Amino acid sequence: MSVAVSHFATQFNATLIPGSVGAADQLSISNLASLDHVQAGELTYADNADKIAQLAASKATAAFVPKKIAAQLTSYTGGPILMLVDQPQACFLAVLKEFRPQHTSEMAGIDPRGIISNTAKLGADCMIYPGVFIDAHAVIGDRCVLYPGVTIGPGCVLGDDVILYPQVVLYAGTQLGHRVIIHANAVIGADGFGYRFEQGRFEKLPHYGKVRVEDDVEIGACTTIDRAMISETVIGQGTKLDNLVMIGHNCQIGQHNVYASQVGLAGSITTGNYVRMGGQAGLKDHLKIGHGSALASRSGLMHDIPDGETFIGLPAGPEREQKKVLMLVQRLPEMRDQLKAMTKQVESLTQQIAALTSASLTPNSGSTDAESISMRKAG
Repeated sequence: MSVAVSHFATQFNATLIPGSVGAADQLSISNLASLDHVQAGELTYADNADKIAQLAASKATAAFVPKKIAAQLTSYTGGPILMLVDQPQACFLAVLKEFRPQHTSEMAGIDPRGIISNTAKLGADCMIYPGVFIDAHAVIGDRCVLYPGVTIGPGCVLGDDVILYPQVVLYAGTQLGHRVIIHANAVIGADGFGYRFEQGRFEKLPHYGKVRVEDDVEIGACTTIDRAMISETVIGQGTKLDNLVMIGHNCQIGQHNVYASQVGLAGSITTGNYVRMGGQAGLKDHLKIGHGSALASRSGLMHDIPDGETFIGLPAGPEREQKKVLMLVQRLPEMRDQLKAMTKQVESLTQQIAALTSASLTPNSGSTDAESISMRKAG
């Protein structure tokens, strides 16, 4: 596949620097690549002015760059043709989709090797792969795709355009909104980790609640979300969970949250909207996380986070305070050496003071005892 640069300029209504559409007609794009690996004949993009020098020195034939930096390109003369657009990455991804179309399955309709309860209801144009199990009274919306090994428990409800990748398990009563995507081996609706200690043993607490996942949520591979004990565990609209995320029972996750891999939430946590959490962050139970707040990677949270705050560290605290602590920790080797030097100085001074004190209390070595007695009497 080879496409003239001028085609992309026209497609995205881009301004060309340097040159003109006529010059761009003579150059073609045969592939796309990231800025770090781009070669001749390839298209790339830069999303800020800091990358222009790298772009100019690259072998790229053309690149999308943001319009907002046009004033900084008045002296740009060499290197690839720059196409000024509002959103370089979005344009790049649109072209990437054209150059690398995704593989499509030859599967169509409902494979007879799936097991579907007679009381289950399937919407129009669904694609059900071999090995899918759909239990009693489950409801599947229109245009859903269920890959091999998917298990849908009794009473589950799926909205339209849901995609469940291989081996996804939905326990009984789980509800998914429209356009939900769940990746392989995720488990939604397992019992929460709740036990009562009685007479020397742990007694399991029954969980009669469910999980409700709202529209446009994406859940990563091997992620687990526990059902509530009584009511609902909720994943808010537009939230994105990475692989290996754990959401405990009774959690109420707000809209458009984003959690990186291995985040773990204990039970009954409530988050606001647009909350972000870095990889391996861990949170104790019953916390409230404010709107627009953030928790850094590998943080351990023991307290609530107010709206708009960023917490970091272990135990986690406000970013400004924790950065001061981290700076001090980095200085610990230097401070240790200083403390050892000061300790030696104190020991030396203590010895000197002791010697001076002892000398001042010792009688004059040139006087005899008799002379000392005579002097005292004379006094």
